[in-house]
Amino acid sequence: MVSLSDVAGRAGVSVSVASRALSGDPAARLSETTRRRVRKAADELAYRPNHAGRSLRRARTDVIALIVPDVTNALFAELTRGADAEAASRGLAVLLGRGDDTATGLVLAERLLAEGRVDGVILQPRDGTDPQDLLSLAGAAAPVVIVHDEVAGASAVLLDDAAAAIAAVDYLVERGRQRIALIGGIEASSSARRREAGFRFALAASGVPLQEQWITRLGYGPENGREAMGQLLSSDEPPDAVVVANVNAGLGALAEAARLGVAVPQSVAVVAIHDSWPAAYAVPALTCVRTPLYELGRAAVAALSDRIAGGDPQVLRVSSPAPVVVARASTG
Repeated sequence: MVSLSDVAGRAGVSVSVASRALSGDPAARLSETTRRRVRKAADELAYRPNHAGRSLRRARTDVIALIVPDVTNALFAELTRGADAEAASRGLAVLLGRGDDTATGLVLAERLLAEGRVDGVILQPRDGTDPQDLLSLAGAAAPVVIVHDEVAGASAVLLDDAAAAIAAVDYLVERGRQRIALIGGIEASSSARRREAGFRFALAASGVPLQEQWITRLGYGPENGREAMGQLLSSDEPPDAVVVANVNAGLGALAEAARLGVAVPQSVAVVAIHDSWPAAYAVPALTCVRTPLYELGRAAVAALSDRIAGGDPQVLRVSSPAPVVVARASTG
């Protein structure tokens, strides 16, 4: 294996000069001729720096972890893509991990931090996680950023969930729908509560009556959307439109309407919050409110990088670009 000493010998400089020339340290007092000579020697010898040793000396790994409940969930793809793009721009690598449940995610995060494998962790807790369960991370030696939830002592990044629900309701009202239901997340979910608050606000602002029996709180999964839609459509006075608080639950809602023989959008229009590629291929294709998940991922890495550099915990609310309705066949 080619060593730094070999490069220094080929270039005719000391090891310390070779190290500073290859690190690109702008503070190093080296002539451009010397820098070029060292880089040329490194290229000729196919030298590769020992990143592990360099990280050990700096007490940094230049690696961060992103832990999500399900790496196969299409929604997390946009979050991951944004996080990876921001990390790359900062010279960081992203280690993607899966926490099937809150306990698993916490154990993984705490282990990575304790073993010094990463400089910090971005954690998307499973929906409905009690913030108290996350307090141990807030006190960890390395920085942590929580996605979609606020925890005292840790940084957090949030979407404008209320704005997304308002956009969905306004879109349906503009199309003449007056009996609008909500298929919501579980009551313990902070994002679900924010989306329900936006739903209620939008109905009141539009003068559309709110029917409490048309609000369900079963969860964000396809099976939850299917069950909720079944309840709504089997009621004595079913709604003529439904806002679904998550696109995955929206796909389940469409499947249940088809099973029951209820025409979408003729009998009931459906709009879901978030957008993902499966929504465009549903039958009928699902109208969605696109939220800035890519930007959320970038903001999470920026917040974590700031904490790694010694900044204080902060809560970032990502509201740009604003939620936008992607119209498809489920609303006509």
